[in-house]
Amino acid sequence: MRTAAEPVEVRRPSAVRALTTLLAVTAAATVVVELLNYWYAPEQEFGLAVRTGWAMLRSLAFLVLIGHVKRGRVAARPFGLILAVTTVFAVGRLVVPRSGVPPLPGLLGFGVLTALCVAVVVLLYRSDAVRGHLVRHRKGLVISDGVISWREVTPKRPPVTGWLLTARVAAFTYSPLMLVPALIAAGSILDGRLSAVPAVLGWFAAGILVSYLVLFGTAFLLRERAWARRFLIVITLGTLAVHLPLCWWLLGLDGLVRDGAPLLAAALLTLYSLHRAAHPHPHPTAH
Repeated sequence: MRTAAEPVEVRRPSAVRALTTLLAVTAAATVVVELLNYWYAPEQEFGLAVRTGWAMLRSLAFLVLIGHVKRGRVAARPFGLILAVTTVFAVGRLVVPRSGVPPLPGLLGFGVLTALCVAVVVLLYRSDAVRGHLVRHRKGLVISDGVISWREVTPKRPPVTGWLLTARVAAFTYSPLMLVPALIAAGSILDGRLSAVPAVLGWFAAGILVSYLVLFGTAFLLRERAWARRFLIVITLGTLAVHLPLCWWLLGLDGLVRDGAPLLAAALLTLYSLHRAAHPHPHPTAH
């Protein structure tokens, strides 16, 4: 049994190299802007520390996205879109303090980061060179005619549209977007608000349950099952019905804005993507 030689890697287009550089700069800018916001915050409380730490973890997600882009993965486009959108919300919710005027360095940093995220989305969805590069699937060991090779593994399921992939990636953000404010609400228990214990535990349980429901639903969504779309819509609406009231009750209006808006944005993107996938544009090459 022979092992096939790995093909020589072709030089990536200039637009793809520019995109990887832009993603690296965006990852670094995320860390810098979050540190600025935390430094200038009038109250460096537990909730702010948790939100800041979660937002800074997005820099690692940008590094993962760089790997997908370099490998030409199809999933890089929806992953980049939802990462850019939620990053803007995650950072924007920390720029505005509970009271007073936002600090100028924080506003400038937020403006720069927003511009970087917009540039990332534009390159991912408007560059023909990038679109032509992001066409590969994951690699794996393939045995064919007695030859073992490490090459792209084409999914057995039928090809899916980019909008379905976008809906899948956006729905996967529901669970972490629920668990972060639930962790912040757990701080109220330490402050003596014991009546909130059942609600906080239920919030954690709902966040974990949503992750499994989304995993189940999107597995069939990519197989073009009509019921899977309705199932994901129900999950989305149910998640909002649980998450938004808990944000209001346990974290107040400030928490509703800071922690409810990012999940609402992800939910709207999911619903819009499902709608576009069900009613494709007459010119599909535009997406």
